[in-house]
Amino acid sequence: MNKNKVLWKKAKKIILRGNSLFSKNPENYSKNWPVYFDKAKGCNIWSIDRKKYIDFSYMGIGTNILGYSNSKIDNHIKKIINKGTMSTLNCVEEVALSERLIKMHKWSSMCKFTRTGAEASAVAIRIGRIYSRKNKIAICGYHGWHDWYLSVNLKSKKKLDTHLIKNLNIDGVDKNLKNSSVAFKHNDLNSFKKIVKQNKDIGVVIMEVERFEEVQKDFLKYIREYTSKNKITLIFDECTSGFRQTFGGLHLKYKINPDICILGKALGNGYPINAVIGTKGVMETAENSFISSTFWSDRIGPAAALKTLDVMKKERSWLKLKNLGSFFKKNFRSILNKHNISGDIIGTGSLLKFVIYNLDDNSLKKFFATEMLKDGILASNVIYLSTAHTKTLLKKYFISMDKVLFKLKLKKKV
Repeated sequence: MNKNKVLWKKAKKIILRGNSLFSKNPENYSKNWPVYFDKAKGCNIWSIDRKKYIDFSYMGIGTNILGYSNSKIDNHIKKIINKGTMSTLNCVEEVALSERLIKMHKWSSMCKFTRTGAEASAVAIRIGRIYSRKNKIAICGYHGWHDWYLSVNLKSKKKLDTHLIKNLNIDGVDKNLKNSSVAFKHNDLNSFKKIVKQNKDIGVVIMEVERFEEVQKDFLKYIREYTSKNKITLIFDECTSGFRQTFGGLHLKYKINPDICILGKALGNGYPINAVIGTKGVMETAENSFISSTFWSDRIGPAAALKTLDVMKKERSWLKLKNLGSFFKKNFRSILNKHNISGDIIGTGSLLKFVIYNLDDNSLKKFFATEMLKDGILASNVIYLSTAHTKTLLKKYFISMDKVLFKLKLKKKV
């Protein structure tokens, strides 16, 4: 038994569910999936058994938009570490980062920093409720593990299935929260109109601008107009979509502004940092609310974010990513057509997902992950591209993909 399997077996005995993140559970992918990494650089990962892989899957679950161990960012952080990362006093970097994000998002006036997306969404919901003075939440998309989100499934266990992760378990979620949150479907205006008609006490709408489906501007515009008219706080959760198509939140592309926006993942290029930015009128209502955490004040997060923003701006990373995404889509569709496979690739910019129409997502993911591993490639049915992914590497990926799809064609009529 190899080192990865031995360590994973041990981890499952001493760590709840084996690890800290659902998306990094190897059992989601392949029995040969390398569980633990020793080193990561660019878009390469070396597992603890010293095997090298090219990461064409999640790139740190969307965090490393500029590649793993980006030397410009890491060298800056090393200097910060040498000066000290935590003290009784505050770090100046959080002031500088606030100024930077507000300048990039001219509709905003104030910030609050956390270290994870789930924390940021909880902070945003708290502020949103204070402003609207109503507790009920309308959600669209994925927003983390908190009870206010999972409570949607108390009414029906499948309610959240269309919001990214299926079969989310609600054990331990307070049953008194039933009907405290309701869900509506992305790009489905009738779905939104129905829930606001049935729930006059909605105080907060939290939604992803888009993930794998380009948002219809009229959909976004209607929600903005309705929430403004009815004093409902509108939150755009851009933890995933931010910085991939624009220099900042994706809502900048559509010129429709929220009351609060959550930015994370790519913001620190692998270093933990999330930002909750909002209008002065909304944010100031929470001035007296107790929202506080020790490690939200560490220096590494905002320092990494500032340097990441510098590198993004200089390299115009969002334009590179859009170009890579278009190249990927074109080549993937060409291979599908070559093998006469009924499927497509969906997604916008550099966050993509491919589907085979008569094969469920889980079966496709496991088959693809298992077969691509044979060529030293970490792959899934979802791909987060980074600026470390070159067209040369993409061509190598497509050579392997060609073989895998041919094998899939022979194995099962698709």
